[in-house]
Parts: sequence; structure tokens; C-alpha cells
Amino acid sequence: MPRLSSCLFKALILKTGEDTPASLLLIVEHCEAQIKSIEIQLVRVETCGCAEGFAKDATEIQNIQIADGDVARNMAIPIYMVFPRLFTCPSLSTNNFKVDFEINIVVVFVDDHLVTENFPLKLTRF
Repeated sequence: MPRLSSCLFKALILKTGEDTPASLLLIVEHCEAQIKSIEIQLVRVETCGCAEGFAKDATEIQNIQIADGDVARNMAIPIYMVFPRLFTCPSLSTNNFKVDFEINIVVVFVDDHLVTENFPLKLTRF
């Protein structure tokens, strides 16, 4: 359960796959600050390496606003995210190259402060 500011959230990834939508549940258990919006981002992370070191590049593939305004506490928010076919592939890891994916949950508070929690995601074809 990640702690965001003075808030307590629970994010459950129920099912993911390259060809199927990601099924998630987000529950705001407790939050003292008023929430302005909640967004979910899909990020592709590419890592290339050689003798000099590794270079990492993260690209936002998709951004979906899943809540507008303060959300009810202890209520599950179902999220179904369809992955864009042109920008996703199965996760890959070799000695010199790696493709990973992450889901970021971004919470924007009324005072425009922004808090992000990152969840690694392994995509498979099956």
C-alpha cells in the first residue's frame, strides 16, 4: 500500500497482458487533503548498455484521467486500460538491452501539488 502525502491508497493489478486490457482496482482508503484528479499513465522504459554504462529512456505511452474531483473513500475504482498495439510489446531483457513497462498513478491535489506512485509491469504475450 503506497502512501501518497497524507493519503493511503491501495492499487491492485488484477490482470495484464499485451493483447488484453489491464484490469486494476484503485481504492483511496484515507486522505486528509482534497483530491482534484487521479490519472493513470502507461510508461515504456528502454535501457541500453555498453562498457561505458547504461542509458535509460522513459516514454509516456498513454495517460487516462480516471477521477475528476475528490473521490469517495474506501470505494473501489475499476480501471480497464487497453494497451496501444503500436507502442507496446512483451517485456524483454538481454545483456545490453531491456524494454520494461510501468504504470504510474498520479494524484493531483486541489492546491495543484502532484504525487506519483510507480508500479513495474511485466507484459507477456500469453
